[in-house]
Amino acid sequence: MAPPVVHSLREQIREHILEGIVGGRWQPGERIVERRIAAELLVSQTPVREALRELESLRLIESAPNKGVRVRELTAADLKESYPVRAGLEQVAAELAAEALAEDPSALEHEVTALYAADEAGDSEAQVRHTVAFHRAIVEAAGNSVLLHAWESLGIEVWTTLSIRWLSPEPRPHAEDHAQLVAAFRRRDPAICELLKAHVLSCAPQV
Repeated sequence: MAPPVVHSLREQIREHILEGIVGGRWQPGERIVERRIAAELLVSQTPVREALRELESLRLIESAPNKGVRVRELTAADLKESYPVRAGLEQVAAELAAEALAEDPSALEHEVTALYAADEAGDSEAQVRHTVAFHRAIVEAAGNSVLLHAWESLGIEVWTTLSIRWLSPEPRPHAEDHAQLVAAFRRRDPAICELLKAHVLSCAPQV
């Protein structure tokens, strides 16, 4: 059994705000008031401020002097911008991790199994969680801390959440595509780097 996922307070607050943006609680252009969130969640304003700063660095919200923090007007084109960068990073990760994952793809297989269950249940939250974990496992297997840091700085979980839950009105399965990638790693497919790059690009929102 996998250990429970433990999120920091900042991450929990970030997810709360993100849920509000995705779910329509805060509309584009609407102000997000730091002290109200702190009061609602019974926390200090410091972790709320940290969560907002992270979301601003990902261009989901914007702040201006004397105007506070507001939700950005986001489009599919905004979401799509990070995918070519992410695809390039994961292409490099696949090259560095290919041998290790051919020998032991169990971390990837665990996430694929969870994705099949998430697909069956139509659980978009679980789809996001296990899709991100699958790709993180590839990057971690590359054993390159600079690559991992660059990948994490893209806010993969946030953009995946928005792509799957906001811009994909019809639920779609995710497990099979990832199972095919595992099979490619297992058989030491020489095209694995291009396969992974193509997979990431295919997940980008259509504009």
